[in-house]
Amino acid sequence: MAQISFSIVVVCRNPGKKLMSTVRSVLEQQYGNYEIVVKDGGSTDGSLRELPADSRIRLQTGRDGGIYDAMNQALSQVTGQYVLFLNCGDALHDREVLSRMAEIIEERLRADGESRCVRERIFYGDQYHLGQKCVVCSAPEINDFVCYRNVPCHQLCFYDARLFSQRGYLTKYRVRADYEHFLYCIYERNAEAVYTGILVADYEGGGFSETAENRRISTREHREIAQHYLGREKVLRYRTILLLTLAPLRTRIAESEKLSGGYNAVKSALYRLRQRGGKGR
Repeated sequence: MAQISFSIVVVCRNPGKKLMSTVRSVLEQQYGNYEIVVKDGGSTDGSLRELPADSRIRLQTGRDGGIYDAMNQALSQVTGQYVLFLNCGDALHDREVLSRMAEIIEERLRADGESRCVRERIFYGDQYHLGQKCVVCSAPEINDFVCYRNVPCHQLCFYDARLFSQRGYLTKYRVRADYEHFLYCIYERNAEAVYTGILVADYEGGGFSETAENRRISTREHREIAQHYLGREKVLRYRTILLLTLAPLRTRIAESEKLSGGYNAVKSALYRLRQRGGKGR
């Protein structure tokens, strides 16, 4: 019997066919205990008419101040224990994503025993990048350096809904509000981040945060957020490490359609080696 309940949040405004491709990937799940909360900011392209009459879909319409304000508004409607945000154009990787995730969550809760549900957690996995045509693995351990450099994107994270009980996304951050909230969960809420190894989402790429203007904003916001949670000393240390290890060059390689597959394969192998090394200690 399906015990864990999921809320899949999709925000949109004039998404065209992308809305249904994302929603369909959820409706095709073998696992049944979920809801889809669609928050629309005033679409005029007819895309909402494509949504099927399904009791699992809840549509919320109304003006919003952008993607993070829309996500916050959607949060007021969710009833699931765990929340996943999917952007229009992204999709759950296959029909078993929710069933595999529920199994891992249930296993962790059984291991808690009498302390069941006391610890707030983020369960996260990997992505398939549609533009680069390769799997991009998330870091299997969330530490200070990973929190500075490479946290998993929100399309890969199943958040304990309680992590949004005190506040949602800070909308003063135009591009990095999801990054800020992840660090808030780790450092202020003491949430445990659990890597599952599940291929969670097919990521379209080329989205909101990847325009030239938003990349500049992203850099500024990242610096401010990282310093708030990690402190100036750690930020300076990590920036120096990235410069010495040619991080800008590695980023260009990782984003290259021709080179990204090999780069991410090597990165995944290194992550697996670190995991095995950590378990052996």
